[in-house]
Amino acid sequence: MDISEEIFIANLGTHIRQLREKKGLSQQALADDCDIKKTQIGRIERAEINTTVKTLVKIANALDIEPKELFDFPLK
Repeated sequence: MDISEEIFIANLGTHIRQLREKKGLSQQALADDCDIKKTQIGRIERAEINTTVKTLVKIANALDIEPKELFDFPLK
């Protein structure tokens, strides 16, 4: 199956937003827990940037999940 990078990044951002909302966290709260800017969280969720693995690990830690769970989503 071929999937474009843009579609994958968009799906990843949507999934991160869903995980954040499930935990009841605002973008600001997640950003504070990750020690990154709120605008960066928003840009990741809107698929405006291709974030680093380092940032994804910070997000996973803040959401109290394994990093691999960030990639557990259906491709749309």
